[in-house]
Amino acid sequence: MYALKSKVISAQAAAELIKDGDSLAISSAGLVGYPEHIAVALEERFKATGHPAGLTLCSGCGHGTPARYAGDDHFTQPGMLRKVICAHPKPVQNMMNLIADNSVSAYILPQGVMQQLYRCAAAKQPGVLTKIGMGTFVDPRQLGGKANPAATEEIVRLTELDGEEWLYYRAFPVTAAIIRGSTADEFGNVSIEKEALKLELLELAEAAKASDGTVIVQVERLAKTGSLNPKDIVVPGELVDAVVVCGEPQHHMQTEGTGYNPYFSGELLAPDEAAPEPGQAGALSATDIVCRRAAFELRPGAVVNVGIGIGSGIGAVARTEGLDDKLTFTLELGAFGGAPQSPPDFGASINPRSFIAHCSMFDFYHGGGLDIAFLGVAQIDRDGNVNASMFDGISSGQGGFIDISQSSRKTVFCTFFKAKGLKAAVEDSQLQILREGAIPKFVETVDQITFNGKVALSMGKQVVYVTERAVFELTEKGLVLTELAPGIDLERDVIQQMAFRPIVSENLKRMDPRIFAPGKMGLLGDLLGKA
Repeated sequence: MYALKSKVISAQAAAELIKDGDSLAISSAGLVGYPEHIAVALEERFKATGHPAGLTLCSGCGHGTPARYAGDDHFTQPGMLRKVICAHPKPVQNMMNLIADNSVSAYILPQGVMQQLYRCAAAKQPGVLTKIGMGTFVDPRQLGGKANPAATEEIVRLTELDGEEWLYYRAFPVTAAIIRGSTADEFGNVSIEKEALKLELLELAEAAKASDGTVIVQVERLAKTGSLNPKDIVVPGELVDAVVVCGEPQHHMQTEGTGYNPYFSGELLAPDEAAPEPGQAGALSATDIVCRRAAFELRPGAVVNVGIGIGSGIGAVARTEGLDDKLTFTLELGAFGGAPQSPPDFGASINPRSFIAHCSMFDFYHGGGLDIAFLGVAQIDRDGNVNASMFDGISSGQGGFIDISQSSRKTVFCTFFKAKGLKAAVEDSQLQILREGAIPKFVETVDQITFNGKVALSMGKQVVYVTERAVFELTEKGLVLTELAPGIDLERDVIQQMAFRPIVSENLKRMDPRIFAPGKMGLLGDLLGKA
């Protein structure tokens, strides 16, 4: 083999490759795959020298955690950032502060659209034309994705093509990319055998190269050039400028909460274990009730997405009921099959069957590949609109919520009926509200539209809203109450706790009593009967 110059350098030397004013993109999902070692070096350099300054930070997913200072927190020193283009800044509280203080211009776009924009940058295409985001806050007839007054650019435009309305998202340059793998050789070929996701490593590297930019990769270990299996290489060395080997395990964790688990990376299969039966170790909680009722919406052979929040417990219910091999759980981050994990391991799955790139999964979703999505809710109004992106007057982003809810054939929103302080218990198979929540979820008008009910109906979507005490469906006439939990009074516990009066179905019924009884519900038999 011909001699190749080693690209291995220190994190400090890598930090010097990022220039003032760079448009910097980082690949991560939460802290899954985050190149923390290099981000720490960049922050240290800025504190010491004031460089790099005036960066545009591009984040295709939420890059951080409320639990600790990590991820994109390292870029929140005053003056380090000029602009943020992201999908979900909420996990990074310091970033949220910069946005709220108008210290940076901030734009929040759908996660899947962000992924497609990376590929536009790689191919030097002008932008993305899509229906995703229509009727939501990223629609220019509302906010156009602008998250604060400092955001003045028009990066989303309404356009017409062949008599149809579309949203056009303008592409942006990527002049530097920081990505992460498991192993690299000295030439910069990268493999990801120990990582929990494929993410958008190749797409970001190509985007940076298209702008004559810089690509830096963080890895755990180094291999002799030529020793990696060519089919295992996810980023060719020709696209990589620098390799940084991280010798600090806390800066190369597999997920937010796990240093390394071979069951997440697909290197090993976890042994079968008896799934816990809800209610056996203690009383059923309100969360249990929501997830157990939502699981009744599953269908055999369905391709399913489970979001963060209450709905993340659907996977555990399916496992308890023995449904694992009767449908396919997916994560928008790229995993097919397995059991999606809840925080602090959200983004990973135990025993995934296959992985595809982050961008490719959203292609699949946007193309109609998703049958059912289970998503969380902040507010719901009489038209079925949902707010999942604005809290206390601050736009905090939504990740892939817009892409998923707008693309899925059926969307099941999972939420408590009222937030903050709700205490409920099941006694003798009856639901008792022991303490009412302080914050209503059903409001006259949502603070921000993250899901547009009328747009969903015009697209023929089926929409269900599941709470611990009531179930609603979206119809052309509005929100219809279809089910009540046993023990719940219609007027006292439902109508009087809403800011509007819903339509009450003529066929209003009680929720299935099996939901409120400890142990398995027997959904496997139900599911097979629907096949």
